[in-house]
Amino acid sequence: MARIPIDSTKVGNKKIFTVVLDAGHGGRDSGKYIAKTAEKDIALKVVKLLGKQLESHSHIKVVYTRTTDTFLELYQRADIANNAKADLFVSVHCNAAAATSAKGNETWVLGIHRNADNLEVVQRENSVILLEEDYKEKYVGFNPNDPSSFATNLMIQEEYLDNSIDMGSKVQEKFEKDLKRKNRGVKQAGFAVLRLSYMPSVLIETGFLTNTEERTYLKSEAGQKKVANAIYDAVLEYQKNQDINLFQVAALDTSSPAIAPAGNNARYRVQISAGSNKLPAESYNFHKLPEISRDQEGGIYRYFTGNFSSLQDAINLKAQAVSKGYTSAFIVVYENGQRRRL
Repeated sequence: MARIPIDSTKVGNKKIFTVVLDAGHGGRDSGKYIAKTAEKDIALKVVKLLGKQLESHSHIKVVYTRTTDTFLELYQRADIANNAKADLFVSVHCNAAAATSAKGNETWVLGIHRNADNLEVVQRENSVILLEEDYKEKYVGFNPNDPSSFATNLMIQEEYLDNSIDMGSKVQEKFEKDLKRKNRGVKQAGFAVLRLSYMPSVLIETGFLTNTEERTYLKSEAGQKKVANAIYDAVLEYQKNQDINLFQVAALDTSSPAIAPAGNNARYRVQISAGSNKLPAESYNFHKLPEISRDQEGGIYRYFTGNFSSLQDAINLKAQAVSKGYTSAFIVVYENGQRRRL
């Protein structure tokens, strides 16, 4: 049975941006426990500080998976986010490593683990499943020790991957610039809580409890406030972009100077999906949307429909894509060899 979301706000019927904040672990699941320091406690303190800041904005709705030292099964955390119809899911954790010199933070998005280090992290975070009753029935087809076991289910979530990577990149940027922490990058792996959450989602490893300096920092009130503030800044920056990219593009008035069409040589395409799976760029793979194209950036493939000189044509096609299930579709413009989002 899904838990009732802990909704921190009372809002009207207007469109707002819903963020689900997930403090990792809790209750009998302490997470990493090193030098009398429990990951679950730090995660909860950071989430509460972060939530308080976000609640100060009337256009942001905050939902918590937990606000006390409570054990939650991973599927319950995802259910809370799905039931809240969240625009963003943020799960907060702390890291650990055999090498006590390991330091810095990293942000994870859904994907298939690419190396042994990634697998070690994801196995550790997924291990809470083994504390749950009847976990084999609840997570049919998913082996917590082999996250690639759900590879066939990735396409649904990968519709949100580009936005998840965007949020993850903003988190990493804030930690590096504002907190002067080592940037360990945005990474992909098979976290069960991300697999079950149907919206842009990130799992943030805020630092290493096995590193004495970082453990001291994360235990301190000042450190927790700075970590929460860095994530807060990343959420606001991400949300600001999403207002247009995800919700309002179809209603744009192209006569407005702020959203006027680009130059005469500009070309508009609609991005409909992104992920680590390389698919043939053919209409039959994308609900018969027209003129499918594919770009590659590192190990990520981005898929587009259309190629227009008219912004209005792109707006119309984006609406068509949304109606076919690509709810996170957005318009990109190519101008003078540069790609940017509208």
